Formats: sequence, C-alpha cells, structure tokens
Amino acid sequence: MTDWHTHEVFNQYPELTGYDLLATDPALGEALQRAGAGWAGEQLGAYARQLGQVETYQLAADANRHTPELVRFDSRGRRIDRVDFHPSWHALMAMYRGEGLVSLPFEDTRAGRWSAWAAGFYLHSQIEQGAMCPATMTQACIPLLQKEPALWQQLGARLYSHAYDPRDVPVADKQSIWIGMGMTEKQGGSDVRANTTVAMPVAGGGRGGEYLLRGHKWFFSAPMSDAHLVVARTGEGGPLACFYVPRWRPDGSQNAIHVQRLKDKVGNRSNSSSEVEFRDAWGLLMGEEGRGIPTIIEMATYTRLNCVAGSAAILRQATVQAIHYARQRHAFGKALADQPLMRAVLADLALESEAALALLMRLARAFENDADPAERAWSRLMLPAAKFWVCKRGVELTGEAMEALGGNGYVLEGVMGRLFLESPVNSIWEGSGNVMCLDVLRAFAREPQAAQALLAELAPAARGEPRIAAALAQVRSLLALAPAELEALGRVLVQQLVLLAQACLLRQSAPAFVADAFIATRLGDAGTGARVAGAIDTRAMDVQALLQRAFPA
Repeated sequence: MTDWHTHEVFNQYPELTGYDLLATDPALGEALQRAGAGWAGEQLGAYARQLGQVETYQLAADANRHTPELVRFDSRGRRIDRVDFHPSWHALMAMYRGEGLVSLPFEDTRAGRWSAWAAGFYLHSQIEQGAMCPATMTQACIPLLQKEPALWQQLGARLYSHAYDPRDVPVADKQSIWIGMGMTEKQGGSDVRANTTVAMPVAGGGRGGEYLLRGHKWFFSAPMSDAHLVVARTGEGGPLACFYVPRWRPDGSQNAIHVQRLKDKVGNRSNSSSEVEFRDAWGLLMGEEGRGIPTIIEMATYTRLNCVAGSAAILRQATVQAIHYARQRHAFGKALADQPLMRAVLADLALESEAALALLMRLARAFENDADPAERAWSRLMLPAAKFWVCKRGVELTGEAMEALGGNGYVLEGVMGRLFLESPVNSIWEGSGNVMCLDVLRAFAREPQAAQALLAELAPAARGEPRIAAALAQVRSLLALAPAELEALGRVLVQQLVLLAQACLLRQSAPAFVADAFIATRLGDAGTGARVAGAIDTRAMDVQALLQRAFPA
C-alpha cells in the first residue's frame, strides 16, 4: 500500500505563547519604576509568567469558544435565571481575583498602587479580556459603596477579598462578590436621562431606603454578579437615582430580575451580557434622589480608565504577535520582518503601542492624587480623550496586525482573530467615541483652569521641538473657538490633544529613537490622521531598535 505524503508543513509558525509578558516589555517595566511601583515588580513578574504560559492561552481560547449559557428554569419549573460558564472562565476569574488586583488601588496605600494595578490589568487583558468586564465594574463600585456606611459594612470585606467564590448564593454566605452595572435601556442608549425604569419606595424611601424596581435594562452587564448598580427613576417621571440591586433578597429569596436573553456579541464572548426585566426587584437607594447621573458618572470615571487599559493591552498583544510571526515567516527570499515595507508596518505598530501604554500609565498616576488640580486635569480632561483615541486605534491597528499573519490571522482558532473581535467593545462601552469627545468639550468649558494646568504641564516638552509647539498652538486655537463651532470639530480637537500628550510623555521618558519617531510620524506635516499603518517614512528611524524594544528577540 502506498503511503501518501502530498506535502510537508514548513514555513508555518504558531502564534506566540509560553513567554514572560513583563520581562519582554521594557516600556512597562520602566513605567512601573517611574511611578514608584517597583515594590509590585516581583508579584507582577510572577503573574506575567503565569499569564504567558501555553495553558493560560488555552484557558482563554476555551472560555471564548464555550460561551455562557442561560438556564431560565430548574428541572421542576422554578425560575432560576442562572448563567452557566465553562470551567476555563472560572479559572481565569480566580487567577485575577487571587492577585488582589480588583481592590488593590483602594486597600493599599503605597505610592504607585494605581500604576501597579494598571500593569496587572494590562498584562491580564493581553491574554483574555472577557473576565475583565466583571472585574472592572466591581472595582469601580468600591468608592461609591464606601460612601454608604451600612452597605459598606456588609460588603467591604467581600469586595476586598482575594478569594474567588463562584457560588450563586446570597451575599451574606459568600467569601467574595462581584458587582455589575445596569444603565442602558432600549430607548435611550447613552442617553441615560431617557430611562423609564421606576423605583417605588417600600416605606418612606430616602437614602439607604428600600425600593421596588419595575422596568428593563437593554444591556445588563454580567448578570451572574452578586449585585448590580442600577439607574432608575424615583416614582413615575421622578428624578434619576442609583440603586444597589442584589441577585438575592435579604430574606434569601431570589430577586425579581428576569433575564430575557444573553447578548450574542461580536466579541467579549467569554463574558455574559444580558437583557433583563425588573418585576418589583428589591433594591436600596444609594446617595440622594436626583443624583443618579453624577453617581454613575463617578463609577464611569474608573471604568473608562479600564477601557483605556484594555485597548492598550489588545494593541500590545497584537503588536507582539505580529512581530514574532514576521521574524519567522519567510517570503520572497527573506523573513517578513526584514522586508522594508513590513518593517514600516511593524515599527508603526510598535510606536502606537508604546504611546498607548505611556498615556495609560500617566493616567493611572493621576488617580493617586485626584485632589491635586494638575492631576485632576488628567483624570477629568485627558481620560475621555484617551478612551476615545486609544480604543479607536486599537480597532484599526489590531486589524493591521492580523494582516501581518495573512490568512492565518483570520481564523478563530488563533489569538489574532479573538483580539480583532474583542477590540471594538472598549470603544463602545462606557460611552462611544462621540460621547467621549463631547465629554472632553464639556470638561474644558466647565473647568478652564484645569485645562490651562494641563496645557501648562505639556508646554515644557515643546522646547526645542517645533512640531510639539505647533500642536500645542493648534489645541489652544481650537479651544478659543465658539462652542457651537467647536462641537463639529470635537474629534479633531481630541485627536490632536492625545497626540500632543503622547508626544510629550514619550519625549520625557522614552528613548530618543522612540520619541523622535513618534513625533515625526504623528505631528507636523507627516502626522495626518487620515493614513494607514505603515504609511510612514522610516529612513531617519532606527527601526531595528524600535522592534527590539517592542519585543526583544
């Protein structure tokens, strides 16, 4: 019998796994040292090695392949509205919770705590992103719940816990808890003021009082969370307020939150998102009536930082995968990474990735001292701008990185396809692009002194660099326009503001070959927004140094 061999498999290489995510990222290590977070290096290093293992990549693949399943009723017809997850999901959730990253910025007092958290979130999000949704919401609710003494007494230790407790039981019986969000309704979307869900007081109502909620949420994130923060009106047509709505009532019965279905999402497949109805669901009023929007916006300040971190992480992993593959794959007689045009694409990806990281880590530092006006300028003005830009660039450049792998990148068996499908969610969640730009414009109008403080901090980087000086002048001239005229140019302003900030940050802290290349390709005549990745002039750049820094060979 003939043993047929029609071809050998050669010049084919799997996507990168089995490496140390932190040791191969000098820019991240340097950022931690600058922030005074060197004390976290040992723990983050160990976690980075665990995340980079082949087995962890497999957990991520399995969690996204075996998606959550809604079980509405038990075998005897009782409504349970339970979401079942693959064991890989629980393993990933336990990994992150076990590192203490959910509560780190609030339970630790050391300088650099927010930077250490950002690094941990950034590292985990490179491998799997769905688990970061409940982690993000749980972290963001902590400062809100701390303002409610009675609730905090019940929940604080469980929010700070490093144990993972997946049981679907009342909060009082759990070691640790997760908290989700319920804001969006069908008719309103980002316009939360259009919400119609009503909360009626059980007795007198008021702060900390009991209410029954009736209505719906079109996006109810992570329905298996132990509780959700929900925006509803206090009475028919009344003012909006924020409510703590647990999955189980204090008497041990299941709360009247009926899951209609799970969303069939483009990406973020491992995580469950749902549509729900409240049928007199029990909840407690947080804060004051009429303060629902400010309360939830405070939470969104934290979740938007996580969006920046998540997109920067996706961009980082896409860049690393593209460089790794291009160094091995040969075409037309030499490795792709040695082809001049491919080197331009890879260099562009490397620049974008490091600039996103630099902006993320600067924002994280700002969260440590939000009382300082200069730091508040970053967290209030620059944060929505960063969310707009970094999340948008993540979508575009993850697609470009996928192309570096050719058809092999466009299959769901590998890492690149999942990164590509995942990338849009951070741009949409917690405020789409236009919402972020409008938020920046409002912040500049309401806090002009903070705006001036921010621009004053950036100004020294313009010394001796005319392209930064020109970008700074352009931002100032845009801000001088009448509000009605400026709104249509919102994306122009925000893009220029972020590029200016990234150029200044890189000039202050990155090697000259990184900062100079970024400035040359993003500012001035060459730095137009309407271009594709790799459409840059690399003749004056040290491309080899850029690629080696991005992912040491």
